[in-house]
Amino acid sequence: MTQQEKQLKQIHEKLQQLLKQYQSLQKENSKLKLEIQEFKSNHNNHTEELDRLRQRTQILQSSKTEMSVEEKKAFEKRLNNYVKEIDRCIALLNE
Repeated sequence: MTQQEKQLKQIHEKLQQLLKQYQSLQKENSKLKLEIQEFKSNHNNHTEELDRLRQRTQILQSSKTEMSVEEKKAFEKRLNNYVKEIDRCIALLNE
């Protein structure tokens, strides 16, 4: 075998190794992307649950104590916003 053939063979072997490594990294990348999506989904679910719990806490606190006029207005405004959001969701569902 000539020197050029040896070099060509070495290049070919290295190329094969790089292709295997590339495929492996692509698989790992795909797996990591799926994990990221799962984490984002879990994060969104936890955030929504946290928001619901905060709302429940605010409602419970509001019902236990006497509210000032300003607090009552803010509470009514929040309730009105919730009603508007629910109406908007119902309208979207009816489409």
